[in-house]
Amino acid sequence: MSKGEQTRATILEAALAQASTQGFESLTIGGLADRTGLSKSGLFAHFGSREDLQIAAIEFAVARFSETVFVPALKAPRGLPRLRALFESWLGWTRRSGLPHGCPMHAAAVEFDDRPGPVRDAVSSHYEHLEQELGRAVSLAISQGHFRADLDITQFVFDLIGILLAHQYSARLMRREQAAMRARRAFERLVAASAPAG
Repeated sequence: MSKGEQTRATILEAALAQASTQGFESLTIGGLADRTGLSKSGLFAHFGSREDLQIAAIEFAVARFSETVFVPALKAPRGLPRLRALFESWLGWTRRSGLPHGCPMHAAAVEFDDRPGPVRDAVSSHYEHLEQELGRAVSLAISQGHFRADLDITQFVFDLIGILLAHQYSARLMRREQAAMRARRAFERLVAASAPAG
């Protein structure tokens, strides 16, 4: 990377760490200048506004999520094994990414769900893409014969995301040690309900 690219990556790493603990709304040019030791003018050279910074940090978080969850899962065989790999990778992705305070994208969804504008659009776009990718994984499970042919893919994806969000709530807010176990049980029930008859 060039020096400029390295500086931008350093800023975004700091932004992601902060967003994981305090949310994307906490990101400011001045605050990140203090956190990184860079000047405000230096940050403005990379991000023209606070909104640009927030959107770039969201895109950085999405890339980190993809690298940690989706890329490794692609090594698993198509169909249910890959879907299981995705699910398992998702459960612990923040810890493996060095974000011990929880999922920044979940935080962004809560922060911006009722706030129209480019930042909300960036978060919404991520989740739309995520649903599409999960839908493709479910379609592959159908084509491999792991799920029944008439399975409602949209409903499966809805239920799967619901399990993962419930895990986030139980593990992070309620500090329940059995959160991952219960999420796995719920996932297996969803898989069993989707299996071909007979």
